[in-house]
Amino acid sequence: MTHFENIAAALKGRGLDAMLVTSDPGEFYAVGFRGEGAALITPDKTWYYTDSRYIEAARQLISGAEVILWTAGNGFREQIAALVKAHGVVKLGFEEEFMSVSSHTAWTKAVEAQFVPASELLTTLRQVKDAGELAAMREAQRVTDEALLEILNFIKPGLTESEVAARLTYIMARKGAERNSFDPIVACGANGSKPHAVPGPAVIQSGQFVTMDFGCVVHGYCSDMTRTVAVGQPTEEMELVYNTVLCAQLAGIAAAHAGVTGKEVHEAGAKVIADAGYGEYFGHGFGHSLGIEIHENPGFHLRNDKPIPAGALLSAEPGIYLPGKFGVRIEDVIMLTEGGCIDITHSPKQLIIL
Repeated sequence: MTHFENIAAALKGRGLDAMLVTSDPGEFYAVGFRGEGAALITPDKTWYYTDSRYIEAARQLISGAEVILWTAGNGFREQIAALVKAHGVVKLGFEEEFMSVSSHTAWTKAVEAQFVPASELLTTLRQVKDAGELAAMREAQRVTDEALLEILNFIKPGLTESEVAARLTYIMARKGAERNSFDPIVACGANGSKPHAVPGPAVIQSGQFVTMDFGCVVHGYCSDMTRTVAVGQPTEEMELVYNTVLCAQLAGIAAAHAGVTGKEVHEAGAKVIADAGYGEYFGHGFGHSLGIEIHENPGFHLRNDKPIPAGALLSAEPGIYLPGKFGVRIEDVIMLTEGGCIDITHSPKQLIIL
């Protein structure tokens, strides 16, 4: 089944007559196209509306749905309103997690239907990746793995964090990435204690850790990986923290399988860090889902007590962050299966000393 057929099949179970898709990730999931458009999905048919900037590409790339041009004199809300009326749509699902108040006002003014919050319909479907989505994510991870191997030959004392971040972007683009899946994080020395540090003019020095968190988009799907490497000989404390994070990651990965809760996986990894005496220095979740967006649901964290389905792909990224000293994070992407999980990240995880 196509993605919009999956959406159509899920309408009845949620008491909906149709689904209105207007967000960028929702649009890409539903019809496989990114433009400024809107899709209307009923149990029987899908329509996709866009303007003259995207109409040619949309007609080339979208199959199985009717692609319609809107103009200033015949806007997409008015055309969708006519469709809603013609097909007797009473309850219309919409993406409340993405729609602004002003857009909601405009839609409800134009379309005579009951607008029902239904973001969960799409996010639930997007949790489980099909074969095409998995192939795209594997390819994105391949590019990311290869970028790490190349950047290891580039990093040396005297370079700035910004130079390394820029080089990572260049390498991934050269290897086939459409774009970064997020702005790369490169943090050396004490900056590594900030999980989301912004690369800047800090100069890499011998004896420091360098943490690199980066990923790319291939065929519309994201990769994500973090590696922490030592430039020059690390201290005993640095090695202890690194090995603790690695053991925590392996413990969380070992606990991951279809049907497990995010809370259980997080606790498996967090226990290793806490038992080593660093519990207060691990403050974020063990990992997050990713796909069309770099952060999706479900997640490996304490608030998630729901079973995670087979076919979900999530990051596994525990860390220890010692303020004013250094930080360590190690991240892979894993796919949950009935018997455990498959790690689609292939970069080495043992401490690399440059």
